[in-house]
Amino acid sequence: MHLPSSLVLLAASLSMGMDAGKGKGNGKNCKGLDVLAKKAGLKYFGSATDSPGQRERAGYEEVYPQYDQIMWESGEFSQTTPTNGQKWLFVEPTRGVFNYTEGDIVTSLAKKHGMYLRCHALVWHSQLAPWVEETTWTADELRQVIVDHVTKVAGYWKGQCYAWDVVNEALNEDGTYRESVFYNVLGEEYIKLAFETAAKVDPKAKLYYNDYNLEWPSAKTEGAQRIVKMLQDEGIKVDGVGLQAHLVAESHPTLDQHIDAIKGFADLGVEVALTELDIRLTVPANASNLAMQKEAYKNVVGACVQVDGCIGVTLWDFYDPFSWVPYVFNTEGAALLWFEDFSKHPAYDGVVEALTNKTSKGKGKGKGKGAKRATLWNA
Repeated sequence: MHLPSSLVLLAASLSMGMDAGKGKGNGKNCKGLDVLAKKAGLKYFGSATDSPGQRERAGYEEVYPQYDQIMWESGEFSQTTPTNGQKWLFVEPTRGVFNYTEGDIVTSLAKKHGMYLRCHALVWHSQLAPWVEETTWTADELRQVIVDHVTKVAGYWKGQCYAWDVVNEALNEDGTYRESVFYNVLGEEYIKLAFETAAKVDPKAKLYYNDYNLEWPSAKTEGAQRIVKMLQDEGIKVDGVGLQAHLVAESHPTLDQHIDAIKGFADLGVEVALTELDIRLTVPANASNLAMQKEAYKNVVGACVQVDGCIGVTLWDFYDPFSWVPYVFNTEGAALLWFEDFSKHPAYDGVVEALTNKTSKGKGKGKGKGAKRATLWNA
């Protein structure tokens, strides 16, 4: 998820009113979340990041040195994802005209610091270049558009991506297909075509279907399983499912629900990752909802640790001012692990507990069936 590129950065700071419960996430005796994640059997613990000076990062240049130290040098993370720079809007704003400048910023930093790179996202209905949405396509024309885009973009970063989110957010909440420009013209064929093309272009990259609200069993979770089975039945390469994990502190799933959802995908023979993790709460933050947030982070990361098929965790950035959440949910924010002053949320300790096996099956304290479904911005 992201902030729409046209949105002007709001001046209001989330730091006001957040003192209650703040600074209690000390991470004592912790050498870094990634170190603990690898000890727990995960491939990585990472954080997405965006281009300096752009979108949420605009106006915060004075904090970049401290931010960069945590992001690239602290041992907290060994993986990253460009939050925006590889999306269609930025890489192919005009048909056949490709611009890899933004995507190269984060990919070059990942290479410099020896981090895994998850690449995001090849085919998505949102942050789509206007020329794609505004044209009336024939089926053959749109097939060519998809093939050309995937071929060029995946080809440009060939060999650099541990994984690609090939198709992003293709489902409605009831598990039916979202009526995007791609689906309306091609039906589910567009999913097959995107995966087929990506596999040809970069055969060593892991190819993922990525979506939100897949973190507990539901009709949408079943829909994502159906996509995996469809591709497998067609003999098309699909390697993983990304659970975005945009959750809500005050109404979050239980540990068992997370385990059941992750296991449901792993049982299909694909790997699973938490790809865009953040857990928003009502602001100003207080001791009560920060405690709920800690439990929610502990549940979802703990579930990933407990299911063999779950290979890694990516925060959707780690620093509250760089989060998309407050620009979309005007009463919510503080969704990440570091406050604006770089003190840690109590949830940081919840993640540490999850990675050091201080969760146990059946002990999740989430809200179960009342878990709030994410409502995300649509272009």
